[in-house]
Amino acid sequence: MIEYRSVGKTYGDGTTAVEDFSLVIPSRSTTVLVGSSGCGKTTLLRMVNRMVDATAGQVLIDDVDVATREPVALRRSIGYVMQQAGLLPHRTVIDNVATPLRLARVSRGEARKRALEALERVGLDAGLARRYPGQLSGGQQQRVGVARGLVADPNILLMDEPFGAVDPIVRADLQHQMVELQQELGKTIVFVTHDIEEAFLLGDQVVILRKGGIVSQVGTPAEILASPADDFVRSFVGLDKGHRKLRIEEVEGQQVVVDEQGRATGVLAP
Repeated sequence: MIEYRSVGKTYGDGTTAVEDFSLVIPSRSTTVLVGSSGCGKTTLLRMVNRMVDATAGQVLIDDVDVATREPVALRRSIGYVMQQAGLLPHRTVIDNVATPLRLARVSRGEARKRALEALERVGLDAGLARRYPGQLSGGQQQRVGVARGLVADPNILLMDEPFGAVDPIVRADLQHQMVELQQELGKTIVFVTHDIEEAFLLGDQVVILRKGGIVSQVGTPAEILASPADDFVRSFVGLDKGHRKLRIEEVEGQQVVVDEQGRATGVLAP
């Protein structure tokens, strides 16, 4: 379990990224921090592995304050996946994935064996292992980044807008693969995005943030849609737009789901 207790972050220039943030992130679930640029979501994510240190409050993992943990050892125990993968261009795919294990002094042979297993888990063919990142598509690079985050089998996986730099078709494929991986692995995932559709697809718990890390609402996607906390949330999730207000119409014997403007969005399964 991850817990934020009255956390704040003010940088040296006086900029306050997070004012007073508290949240419990349950184990073996996906919590998505979602909001516009400047709401502090990436700052909050990076507090977990001490890439950013809080200036107030505490971040705890299983009741242990991360401030008491040695930063490098802490980071090596937590998976981290970032936008545009962050791969080392001069290293092959297999060596990129194996990097966390090699830093943990796992033998080269064992690290490469486990790296191949991680690549297979994210749907990449072993034939890509000897290529370099520049020889891969954007979607393949992101899968390599996810494989690297998972290769050491961490309990916690931090994901900072990992699918934001790929095209919509590839992004949708990566999102659905992430859902399947989480069902298989049951990690504690903290996922950052500015896309509410992505948040609702991936999140067991969704946290909608305003500027300064102010929490507008926390809940499951269904809870937020059914009972938005205020007009800000209603607008942010699109309830003020017709595509969220759905109804069922009978069309040629099929029950078709349509939005407020009468546009078809799907059919009900039999």
